[in-house]
Amino acid sequence: MKPSILVARAVFPQILTLLEQHFEVTANQDDTVWTPAELIQQLQGKQGVFTTGSQRIDAQLLAACPDLKICANMAVGYNNFDLNAMTAAGVLATNTPDVLTETTADFGFALIMATARRMAESERFLRAGLWTSWRYDMFAGSDVYGSTLGILGMGRIGQAIARRGAHGFGMKVIYHNRSRLDAATESACGATLVSKQELLAQSDHLILVLPYSPEAHHTIGAAELAQMKPTATLVNIARGGIVDDAALAAALKQGTIAAAGLDVFDGEPNVHPDLLTVPNVVLTPHIASATMPTRLAMAQLAADNLIGFLVNGKAMTPLNPQVVTA
Repeated sequence: MKPSILVARAVFPQILTLLEQHFEVTANQDDTVWTPAELIQQLQGKQGVFTTGSQRIDAQLLAACPDLKICANMAVGYNNFDLNAMTAAGVLATNTPDVLTETTADFGFALIMATARRMAESERFLRAGLWTSWRYDMFAGSDVYGSTLGILGMGRIGQAIARRGAHGFGMKVIYHNRSRLDAATESACGATLVSKQELLAQSDHLILVLPYSPEAHHTIGAAELAQMKPTATLVNIARGGIVDDAALAAALKQGTIAAAGLDVFDGEPNVHPDLLTVPNVVLTPHIASATMPTRLAMAQLAADNLIGFLVNGKAMTPLNPQVVTA
């Protein structure tokens, strides 16, 4: 008898076809966003679940779903998982690292450029029919080439952004991280380790690429924004909650920093209403990894994790491998 799994959000048809070769699959191709209680109901009798960032897996859910053995996230981030609770319950967690690194770095750099050069602001101006003449300072932004790029969080994506900045745009790259990179990686990235205070004070363009955790909540708030240059830009492609969105909106209105670009939001898909009223911010709906090849690769890896664990006994990218070895 095949194991039973739930695919909690809509996914590529070919991925469903693959999963159906190995499992009894309950799919959500209508893409309904279930409440926690509805998700628990859908998970009854399921040994595995294919999740995205919108399904919270916590102790309450795990207690109500005793058959669950693996949650395979179609994302590199996993702040929707209570990893400690999953480990305590003996439930394996997996994610999709590596396959989205370069695509996400491309988007991060695109957001840096769009923010620095006021692209969204000027497009709204043009579409509104307000462009009637040229002026020397019309939507004059800040240079990217030759400026100082600051990176907070220097994992795979942070390093890929650093390489783009250092080698493609002649930028001085500085970074702050929990641990220092080895000398060879620093050299390949053209990056120099600095303190968080130095990072805030020196960056012309600061990008956030650190994982979310309770300790990282509001890593960038009013106090940190006040330490940045008034000409600086801030880009967040990490996770919502790392930035205090209310404090950021206030800083943008007050000219504490020049501009911001955000792909993630605290409480998304809800966006803090104050961010919608300031012109000097570029807003995108969590699409940094959104190319068809990359999203398909993410879905494939999540499926491979389910097949690898439930059929062959070994997941590809486990987050809590101690569950298997215990």
